[in-house]
Amino acid sequence: MTKTTKILTDNFKRQHNYLRISLIEKCNLRCAYCMPADGVPLTPKNQLMQADELLEIAKVFVNNGVDKIRLTGGEPLVRKDFSDILKRLSALPVKLSVTTNAVLADRYIEDFRRYGLNDINVSLDTLLPEKFKMITRRDQFKKAWKNIHLLIREGFNVKINAVLMKDFNEDEITDFILFTRNLPVTVRFIEFMPFDGNRWNRSKLVTEEEILGKAEEFFGNEHVEKLVDEKNFTSRNYRIKGFEGRFGIISSVSNPFCDGCNRIRLTANGKIKNCLFSNHETDLLSALREGENLEELIANSLNKKKAVRAGMNSFEKLNDPERHTNNRSMITIGG
Repeated sequence: MTKTTKILTDNFKRQHNYLRISLIEKCNLRCAYCMPADGVPLTPKNQLMQADELLEIAKVFVNNGVDKIRLTGGEPLVRKDFSDILKRLSALPVKLSVTTNAVLADRYIEDFRRYGLNDINVSLDTLLPEKFKMITRRDQFKKAWKNIHLLIREGFNVKINAVLMKDFNEDEITDFILFTRNLPVTVRFIEFMPFDGNRWNRSKLVTEEEILGKAEEFFGNEHVEKLVDEKNFTSRNYRIKGFEGRFGIISSVSNPFCDGCNRIRLTANGKIKNCLFSNHETDLLSALREGENLEELIANSLNKKKAVRAGMNSFEKLNDPERHTNNRSMITIGG
């Protein structure tokens, strides 16, 4: 059993039992909101976590109360030793999950099942092949679409994450919701968030209010049913009455959920971020290699966590590029 200790509790009494580990900075797609058009400088291989190091750091978190680990990237399935990492993490008393673009998912069906990974989030921002090619800069829609259906047929708990951007894909909101009519799948709409290189500005934002408004206008207010949100939720969940699946809204910008945050991120080069929006990082990998006490570093990092979005508690602060262009690009943080 894991123990609950104070090192994973911040100054606002939030307990962090959910660790998101980025396995790799590379990806087989080039989504515009995640990776700058010119790419990003990649961390030298010797500065990235090796499998043994990743496991040792994960154990420190698990020994102090983490009971859920999500594997992210980049694209985690691109990492050559993904199966080995998954196998070794499965020996820990945690619930495992993964976020992927699904292009390579068919290769890992048996590994997912063998090592108890049932929760799979798939990043998919459009249902149209040409638009997919435009935003990802790759022609892989058919493969991703086929694998999404494969994962659903195989009985995995599939959630589709769609980042909404005005004048690009907000016209597909109802089509995404219609996808949940006859399939046990959850579609989650994510507000466009500011990161280094993604040219964020408020004019591109499709808010929670706008998303819900489009759903109610199309399906009828009386048919949009509010569901009970999970503890430590990121997504406010809904269902169209009679539909098998559901949809949710992750409103990190217009209606943040920071008061219940239980997540901490570990980057591929072994640094923890106490908030997705924060540019403050703590280097656990170097400390591990030097034989230092990781628990003290983790506690110090969480003690510096702000109440809301790394201190960006208003649109005015979000609109200030100085506050987010010195953060990483999304691909090097981990989704």
